[in-house]
Amino acid sequence: MASEGVLLGMGNPLLDISAVVDHEFLDKYGVTLNNAILAEDKHVPMYKELAAKPDVEYIAGGATQNTIRVAQWMLQTPKATSYIGCIGDDEFGKQMEKLASEGGVDVQYDIDQTTATGTCAVLVVDGERSLVANLSAANNYKIEHLKKPENWAVVEKAKFFYSSGFFLTVSPDSMLLVAKHAAETGKYYMVNLAAPFICQFFKDKLLEVVPYVDFLFGNETEAKTISSVLGWETEDTEVIALKLAALPKACGTHKRVVVITQGTDPSIVAEDGEVTKFPVILLPKEKLVDTNAAGDSFVGGFLSQLVLGKSIHDCVRAGNYAANVVIQRPGCTFPLKPNFHAD
Repeated sequence: MASEGVLLGMGNPLLDISAVVDHEFLDKYGVTLNNAILAEDKHVPMYKELAAKPDVEYIAGGATQNTIRVAQWMLQTPKATSYIGCIGDDEFGKQMEKLASEGGVDVQYDIDQTTATGTCAVLVVDGERSLVANLSAANNYKIEHLKKPENWAVVEKAKFFYSSGFFLTVSPDSMLLVAKHAAETGKYYMVNLAAPFICQFFKDKLLEVVPYVDFLFGNETEAKTISSVLGWETEDTEVIALKLAALPKACGTHKRVVVITQGTDPSIVAEDGEVTKFPVILLPKEKLVDTNAAGDSFVGGFLSQLVLGKSIHDCVRAGNYAANVVIQRPGCTFPLKPNFHAD
């Protein structure tokens, strides 16, 4: 059984506004399928249009919060996980806090009195999805909140820390503070590459954190993007994973493990100079409902076993299980209890 507060996530809490749309809708707002971007002025009317759809769903989202919610679901121990981020003092914020707390996550939101809670348009077309994030209050997280005694106590209690790379756009200083704490205390610090634009436009912030990262997650598109940005001149995901694992490591007692997912192709794990491939659970096309949060769910399942001290094999199995469950449902949602057993 997981101990209380063992896993802490820090990120951008967003209330997902999820609806099925068509290709014309994507074209209208200049959105490409299977991508994640930050909202521009031209995207603002989209949120109202989505909210008016009869099948619209609201889900506590944001990449890191998705992962933490899935890990909490897999662990089933109340408040095994904690989450820090910034929301607004409004109905969307209250709705998100209720949804996350009901799932067992110990949320420690910083509440911004002047800015609306962040939202994310989840546009679903034939089971595939594209995300347009309007960070709003999530963009205003300050390190001062993290340093408050009651919040730093949450950091000190945790043994594992996770942030999506999206948080680099908001509070890289908070990520570095926790990363250094993890290295100094022998805890585990984990990051996700998150999206191609993080690798491209926040490369320097990412590379500041990487020396402290014990587990680095990403998908094949992000891996190829970081390879290009770093001038590695290869699109071979196995080679890229090994190169990422071999990047310089700061002080700390742990080696770096790199985990790259590849959709329906086997996931790649690079550690100790070797690559291991793990097949995914194949799903018939007719059972696919929505790929939103598939990657986040994989990491949530993976972390649920990692904090229990299980093998990498079990971690990947749990990741595949969680992702498989979530893509058969709308948004990042799941049944009341998981049906997963470690080997």
